[in-house]
Amino acid sequence: MHIRAATRGSALARWQADRLSALIVAARPGTTVEIVVVETTGDLDRTTPLEQMGGQGVFVKEVQAAVLDGRADVAVHSAKDLPAVTPDALVLAAVPERADPRDALVGCRFADLADGATVATGSIRRRAQLGHRRPDLVFAGLRGNIGTRLAKLDGPEGFAAIVVAAAALDRLELTPDVVDRLDPSVLLPQVGQGALAVECRSDDGPAVELLATVDDLVAHRTVAAERAFLAELGAGCDLPVAAHAVLMDGTTPGDEPDGELRLTGSVSSMDGTELLVEERTGSDGPAMGRAIARFLLDERGGSALLGR
Repeated sequence: MHIRAATRGSALARWQADRLSALIVAARPGTTVEIVVVETTGDLDRTTPLEQMGGQGVFVKEVQAAVLDGRADVAVHSAKDLPAVTPDALVLAAVPERADPRDALVGCRFADLADGATVATGSIRRRAQLGHRRPDLVFAGLRGNIGTRLAKLDGPEGFAAIVVAAAALDRLELTPDVVDRLDPSVLLPQVGQGALAVECRSDDGPAVELLATVDDLVAHRTVAAERAFLAELGAGCDLPVAAHAVLMDGTTPGDEPDGELRLTGSVSSMDGTELLVEERTGSDGPAMGRAIARFLLDERGGSALLGR
């Protein structure tokens, strides 16, 4: 079987596509995978803040279009880039193994940041949560691929630290001198962070069946719970919301996803002065995600914080 996998062209995106290819070939020897590189709006414009460009969709719409119009069979994304609602003609067919979901502060440990230090990040979520814990911090915008962002630490801007996804460092084997992986209790990750998401056409039976062989049941279950939270909020990376799910019974990735999930969701004001957090456990991840979202919106004042 020959399959075409659409992806963005960044080094991290190519790593993700190559990883999917390796997983597919290992599961189905003899299968060949062709990488189809697609330029996205987010890649072409590396200066405009993401929230001004339309949020998460700027990194995935063109890749999804390649599958929908037949140029590719599957689309490979960072799960954190996916909008909460999958287009009708597509299906999220696989969530392979999940890497470290945490955010990483590079250049200085969080506890060592001086008063008034400048931290660079393009994420409203990161600014709001870190600013809630350290109101003295100053935040600067940051765009570009992981290499471009890391180079800013040595630039003239005077950043004390930048914030990136820990998984990006691990996947590209990048080892900055100072990396502080922030516990989710300090900085709750973005929905789907650290996970890959692979879509195909919902009517493409062979592709759906093939991708099932590389689906990690635990990763898929936790990401589904987080995405249900995001979908109920009707939000994306252009708003300061976050969620993180873990399996409570010690099951390791790749095992059957039995047992209850612990799901934590958060909503904050844009400036981080108010931060609402709710944590629950249960066996139905999507139902729990929706319930937490409604609780934060309706009972804790989240609707007002998000300007609803």
